[in-house]
Amino acid sequence: MRFAPRAGTYWSAERNPALIAVPVLLIVAIVISDLVIPTEGHLGPLLVVAPALTASFGGLRLTALIGGLAVAALTVVSVADGTITTSYRQSEIIALVLVSAFTVLFCRLRERHQAELQQVRSVAEAAQQVVLQPLPERIGPLRIAFDYQAAEDQARIGGDLYAAVRTPGGTRLLIGDVRGKGLPAIGDASLLLGAFRSVAYRAPPLPAMYAHLEATVSWKAAQGCADGLEEDTAIESFITAILVDFPDDRPEVRILNCGHPSPFRLAADGLAPLDPTQPAPPIGLGLLQPSHPGVDTFPFAPGDMLLLYTDGVTEARDASGRFYPLAERIASWPGQQTPEDLVRHVREDLLVYCGGRLGDDAALITVRREPLGLGLSYEPRAVDGPSALSGGPEPGPPTRVPPFGPERE
Repeated sequence: MRFAPRAGTYWSAERNPALIAVPVLLIVAIVISDLVIPTEGHLGPLLVVAPALTASFGGLRLTALIGGLAVAALTVVSVADGTITTSYRQSEIIALVLVSAFTVLFCRLRERHQAELQQVRSVAEAAQQVVLQPLPERIGPLRIAFDYQAAEDQARIGGDLYAAVRTPGGTRLLIGDVRGKGLPAIGDASLLLGAFRSVAYRAPPLPAMYAHLEATVSWKAAQGCADGLEEDTAIESFITAILVDFPDDRPEVRILNCGHPSPFRLAADGLAPLDPTQPAPPIGLGLLQPSHPGVDTFPFAPGDMLLLYTDGVTEARDASGRFYPLAERIASWPGQQTPEDLVRHVREDLLVYCGGRLGDDAALITVRREPLGLGLSYEPRAVDGPSALSGGPEPGPPTRVPPFGPERE
C-alpha cells in the first residue's frame, strides 16, 4: 500500500487532448460566420476568446499557436471582406495581438511558478518519506500491509506515525497519533519515531521502551517551556501509541497500550479487540500520571492477523454524523483475506462512508504471521530480557537475523 496525499483534480491539454479542439472549432466557426453568413455585425472580435480560453488549460506553445491562428484568421477575414484598411479592423487586429501576447506571457510565468512549486514539493516529499518511512511488505515471519490517508491537501504525513524495526529474534512495531495537526504535530511525530528507532533494535522490555519515549517527549515539552511556549501548550503535547512485540519463536504478540484505540485480532475463532488490562498514559503525560504500565500477551498463531489503526478511522463520520463502525464492517466481510485485501477493503469502505473526505489523518496497518518454512531462519531470544535501557548487558548481534522484505516505493 502507499501513501495517499489528498490532491485536487485539474484540467489540462495533456490529460484531455480533446480540449484543444474547443478553441480551434471556435476560430473556424467565427471565420465561416463572417465569410459565409451575411450579417450586419461581425464576430471577428470574439476571436480574442480563443487564446484566453487556451491559456486556462494549455501551455506556452499551445497558447502561442492558438493566438497566432486567431490573428491569422482575423487577418484573412479582413482581407476577404475588404476591411483590412479600415481603422476599426486594424484596431481589432492590434487588440487581438496584444491579448495573445499577454496570455503567452501569463503562461510563461505560470509554468515558471509551477516548476518552482514542483521542485519544492519534490524536496518536501523526500523529507516526509525520510520521517515516515514506508513499512516493508515482509519483516521476519510477518507480512505487513498499510495505508495512510493524510487529511491535509498535498500532504504525505501529518499527526499519525508508525514504524517497524527488526530485533534479534523478533520485530517491534509502533503506531501512534500526535495530538494536534500541522507542523507541530509533524515535529512531535518525527521526534518520537527517531527515539523509537534508536532503541527498538536493542529489544528492551516494552515498559523500558515506553519510559524512554516518555522521557524524550517530556524533554521536548520542557524545552518548549524554556523557549517561551505557554506551559499548558507544552504540557498538552502528547501522543497516544501502541508498542507491539512479535517474537519469532512463540505464537504470541505482546502489546503495551498508551491510551490508543485497541487493535483487532482476526483469527480462526473470529474477530476480537485486544483491550489492555493496565494501559499506560499517553506518551508525554506519564510524568503527570505516574503509572506502572502492564504488557498484555495475546495468542498470535500463524495465519492470524492484527489490525492496528488510528482514531481517524473510527471517528470518521457519515452524512448523518454517525461514527464509522470498524468492527461491524470487518466482521461482515468474508474471511481468508490477505493483509492487502483487508487494508484495501477498509480504506475503500471508509472513504465511501464519509463521502470521500476524511476530517483527520487515518492510518491502517495489518500484520499477519506467516507459517514457518518460508526460507527464513529465526533465532530464539529472551523477550523483554536485560538490555541497556534496563541496566543489564546490551544484547550482542544475532548470528542469523531474518532478512527484511522488499520495501514499497
